[in-house]
Amino acid sequence: MTPIPKPPIHPPVRPLRPVQTVLAFGSNLGNREANIRAGLAALPSHGVTVTAVSDLIESVAVKPTGEDPSAPRYLNGVALVRTALAPLALLRSVQAIEAGLGRVRTEHWGDRTLDIDIIAYGNLVLTTDHLVLPHPRAGERSFVLAPWLELDPGAVLPGAGPVARLLESLPNSFGAAT
Repeated sequence: MTPIPKPPIHPPVRPLRPVQTVLAFGSNLGNREANIRAGLAALPSHGVTVTAVSDLIESVAVKPTGEDPSAPRYLNGVALVRTALAPLALLRSVQAIEAGLGRVRTEHWGDRTLDIDIIAYGNLVLTTDHLVLPHPRAGERSFVLAPWLELDPGAVLPGAGPVARLLESLPNSFGAAT
């Protein structure tokens, strides 16, 4: 008699249909706008459909010790996307896109050609060793909230509340880099 295979203990989270997801983009090295546009253009080949892209805004770089006005400034934007990729598969895909566009991870919050953060994945709240959703600092970053609000005036950051309210509570600065 052939044994019945056991299901995995923790099956991967895989949506049954595409999930509305919010991605934030940042770049402070090289041709910043071209880096962001190339990252956006690469998404469809990874199973991600871009439905809206914000205007790009500039922000000061932030290092672990705080704002660093001597570092190159960031261009930042937000994209609304749809994907049937599981959250960790999406993370691997955006990291592959970053690496393909020259991202090197040598310094925590260091300068980079491209950074893509998963800000929200539907209403999912998730904490793993590799990914926390929603993004744990999204509600503190006006350069994420303002572009997101531009695309979706009724946006809500899961667990934190309306994006408009979060943005109003922040100082009038575009603060840290993603």
